[in-house]
Amino acid sequence: MPRIRRVLGLINAHLYSVEERIRSQAQAFDPAVEGYVAYACESHGKRLRPALALLAGGATGNISSSHVDLAVVVELIHAATLVHDDIMDGADIRRGEPTVNAKWGSALSVLLGDALFAHALKLSTGFSNSEVCRRIADSALEVCTGEIIQTQRRFDLKLPVMEYCRIIGMKTAALFASAAELGAFLNDATPEVISALKVFGQKLGTAYQVYDDCLDIAGDERTAGKSLGTDLEKGKLTLPLILLLQGAKGQRLEEYSEAIMRGRAEDAALLAQAARERGAFAGTVALGRQLLKDASAQLDVVPANRYSAGLSDICLSLDEMLAGYGGADS
Repeated sequence: MPRIRRVLGLINAHLYSVEERIRSQAQAFDPAVEGYVAYACESHGKRLRPALALLAGGATGNISSSHVDLAVVVELIHAATLVHDDIMDGADIRRGEPTVNAKWGSALSVLLGDALFAHALKLSTGFSNSEVCRRIADSALEVCTGEIIQTQRRFDLKLPVMEYCRIIGMKTAALFASAAELGAFLNDATPEVISALKVFGQKLGTAYQVYDDCLDIAGDERTAGKSLGTDLEKGKLTLPLILLLQGAKGQRLEEYSEAIMRGRAEDAALLAQAARERGAFAGTVALGRQLLKDASAQLDVVPANRYSAGLSDICLSLDEMLAGYGGADS
C-alpha cells in the first residue's frame, strides 16, 4: 500500500542493512545447514517487526547499528516461529513459496526452527546492556507460551474473547512490543516513552493478528501468498468464529459448531458468509480498529517527528485493511 511504502522509505537504507545482515547469518551455521537457514530467512516478508525497531529508534533519537542488530534478532525469532507454525498448521505455502516443512519435512523443520531461535538469542548477548538480551528472551518465551496455550485450546467452542486476546497478545504481539520497546530503550529514552512504545507495539501486534484471522477465513490465497484456512483445519478458534458462536443459538449454533469441528477447508466459505451476515466480521473489525486507536494514542508521549508519524501511518494502513472485512463504518 502507498502509505506503507512511504513509511518504509524513511528507513530504507537501514532495512537494506537488516536484509544484508540476515542473509549473512546463514554463513554462521555449519555448511550442511547453511542452505536451510538461508531459505527460511528469504526476504519476501513484510519485515514489520524490524521496521518497528528502526522507527522507534528514529522516533526517540538516532537509528544506530544497535537498532539494526535488534531488527535482525527480532526477525530471526519471527522466522523461527514461522517455521514451527507451518509444521503445526500443515501449511504448504509461505510468501508464495513452499514452506520449509513442505520442502524437507517436519523432522528437519523442527530442528531448523530451534536452531534459528538459539542463534537469535546468541546474537542478543552481543548488546552491551544485558537487559536487552533478557527482554528479548522474555518475548521469545512469551511467543512460545502463547502457541502452547493456543494448541491446548484447539476446538474449544467456548473459548472466551478475553482468553483469545490473551493468547494472541502473547504469540503475535509480544515481538511487536519488544521491537518497539527496545528501539526506544537503546536510545535511553525516558521510562514513560519506552513504556508507551511497548504498549503501542502490543496493541498494534494484537490488531495485526485480528486482521490475519479475517484473512485466514475469508482471504484470497493467491494474493495473500500463503496457505489459508489452516486455522480452521487445525481447530484454532479465531475471533470471527468466536463471535459467530457467541451470537448463535439452537440449530444455527449446532450447524456452526459442527462445521468448526469438522475443520474442513470447504466449510470456510459457509462460516465466512455466516460471519458476515451475523455481524461477527463487523465485531472483529471493530475490536481491531479500537486496538489501533489505542495504539495510536500511545504516540502522544513520543517525540513528534517523521518516524513517530511513520508509526502512526502503520496504524492507519492496517485500519484501512481491516475496514475492508467489516464494511466502511465497522
